[in-house]
Amino acid sequence: MTLTLPERFEELSDARKEGFVKVMKLKEEGKGIVGVFCAYTPTEVLDAAGLVSAGLCGTSQETIPIAEQTLPKNLCPLIKSSYGFAVSEKCPYTYFSDLIIGETTCDGKKKMYELLRDLGKDVYVMQLPQSNKRAYAAQVWREEIKLLIEYIEKKFDIEITDEMLRESARKMNRLRRAKHRMFELQKMDPPPMYGIDMVKATEGEGFKLTVDDRIKAIEDLCEHIESNYKENGTDVPKTQKRIMLTGCPMGGVMDKVVKTLEDSGGVVVVYDTCAGTRTCEDLVDEDADDILLAIAERYLKIGCSVMHDNTERTDNMERLIKEYKVDGVVEVILQACHTFNVEAVKIEREVRRAGVPYTKLEVDYSDTDRGQISTRIEAFLEMIDK
Repeated sequence: MTLTLPERFEELSDARKEGFVKVMKLKEEGKGIVGVFCAYTPTEVLDAAGLVSAGLCGTSQETIPIAEQTLPKNLCPLIKSSYGFAVSEKCPYTYFSDLIIGETTCDGKKKMYELLRDLGKDVYVMQLPQSNKRAYAAQVWREEIKLLIEYIEKKFDIEITDEMLRESARKMNRLRRAKHRMFELQKMDPPPMYGIDMVKATEGEGFKLTVDDRIKAIEDLCEHIESNYKENGTDVPKTQKRIMLTGCPMGGVMDKVVKTLEDSGGVVVVYDTCAGTRTCEDLVDEDADDILLAIAERYLKIGCSVMHDNTERTDNMERLIKEYKVDGVVEVILQACHTFNVEAVKIEREVRRAGVPYTKLEVDYSDTDRGQISTRIEAFLEMIDK
């Protein structure tokens, strides 16, 4: 098969051009490219299959206008941005993907997957249980993972054995431990880095092409942070108020929320998000007799608001507040994300029960509310007694 770059290639920035060329080279070398949207994707399966996995969630306002030519304006910006990158051919991973894996998390994503198929993409959708509290939930998710394995084996003409899955589980657990170690460094007082720098580090890790490369990147970073803190201390003043960020994925609002918060006298010491502690604390039981079931059980422990009766998130709230010495909690809700917005009622209750101030910010990816967000953040930080 002869690979071609998108028609708009010359209009793209140099960095994005480089991304397209890099992914195209991987495909020319015979690597399969799989795009994923959610932390529920069992990455052990993709690693065992020797596939390159990449996150496809859109984090930019740039492609939302073209997405709104098809999608409703009052839809989650993450969904609109993700679809916009696909339809505008501005994301190398989406453009060159051999397979896109989605899960039935929210209604907007479920229907967006159908539109991605209309663009000619091979989209495989896993049917996520609506609750992890049923006795049969883990078996349901195990069956979904098994079906995914069968689909990948057929599509890429490979075999994925239990031992391959077990070895991949060991690697993924090592990656999770490395990420958790990095997050726990923020327990220091004052912390060794600003929250925005921690996010940049995890985002950079996500663009590494193999799990081994990702592990090395995070482990090396942890070593550097620890030694630098020991020798030189930190640039974070002790007077900065220690903040937990919780809620929706925040990739598209980092500058507007996190940078503003940290420029105003705070420092994010813990992220209770999909890219934070929520997805790296639980490990797969590598020695379980049924490795597929062990993988399924691990993923269903993720405390996401899409789950009915999501006690995992509320149960962890007080513990995280104490462990990271949190002075205040900011919950970030993306426009039209109903599950997180409704669940915010319970989160606020738990935070206030722990004796810590709480505020909720409802945002989209645009800059129209930047001034309002800045004012609210400054007022919130001023009311916190350090």
